[in-house]
Amino acid sequence: MNDLLSQLKAVTTVVVDSGDLTAIEQFRPVDATTNPSLLLNASQLAFAKPMLTGAVDYAKRNATDSAEQLSLACDKFAVDVGTAISKLVPGRVSTEVDARLSFDTDATVAKALQLVALYKENGIDTDRILIKVASTWEGIQAARILEQQNIQCNLTLLFHMAQARACAEAGVYLISPFVGRILDWYKASTGQDYTAETDPGVVSVRDIYRFYKQHGFNTVVMGASFRNTGEVLALAGCDRLTISPALLAELSQQQGNLAVHLKDDGATTPAPVPLTEAEFRWALNEDAMATEKLAEGIRKFAIDQRKLEHVIQQAL
Repeated sequence: MNDLLSQLKAVTTVVVDSGDLTAIEQFRPVDATTNPSLLLNASQLAFAKPMLTGAVDYAKRNATDSAEQLSLACDKFAVDVGTAISKLVPGRVSTEVDARLSFDTDATVAKALQLVALYKENGIDTDRILIKVASTWEGIQAARILEQQNIQCNLTLLFHMAQARACAEAGVYLISPFVGRILDWYKASTGQDYTAETDPGVVSVRDIYRFYKQHGFNTVVMGASFRNTGEVLALAGCDRLTISPALLAELSQQQGNLAVHLKDDGATTPAPVPLTEAEFRWALNEDAMATEKLAEGIRKFAIDQRKLEHVIQQAL
């Protein structure tokens, strides 16, 4: 087959960025990722209605305080959607910790353990899931703790090499650098158009990938948040790419010969001295794009989490 999606799957693990079971079943990715925005969208789909009802009933049985019921119902819904997705993919499903905990290491760890426990109740082992956490300093330290407990993590909202370095140095399983959101910022800031080769998001992921491979870091690089198929194809060869159903459909219809841009040639240089917290924070502070997009991403996920809570609150 000469369609570009089939060729891409031969060199990169393709992950679907969706909470829609129909889309996941159609494209048969290895893994799947969800987030509060995708769960909010899923809550409006027919397959999820019974899950919403079941999550509310579960929360009522297992919590008495109204705030605890709401929190538990949201977690249960996220896990039940993830469980349904896990039956359609052979690999892992990523489930996100509440973005409002992004600056609280202890609370992030506690929430992650709650999600893992709910998955285990559903018969899903930890080797089938990834806990998604924002790539703040606190989130990375939470991931360090979780990884030490064999709970593997997907560090999201990643826009800067300092975040990527800190994640690898913490032993994080996987990172999700956000290609399209980086491009969004630069287009708005400069007024320029970019090709796939000059796209700042593509350049960032290529740099991170090469840095990891050069220094022998095992953390998986999974490009995310794509705006067009050109960005996706420019990262062919990356460890993983999480792609929306719309772009997967486009790739499945495109013909041609895929050029592979990224390849692991093995470690050639010793890893640098790990970043300190002060160095990490200063590097982000010096980069307006990374600072603004990280903060914006956390805010937007928090907004959609509140919207999902409102949907669930109506049923409590």
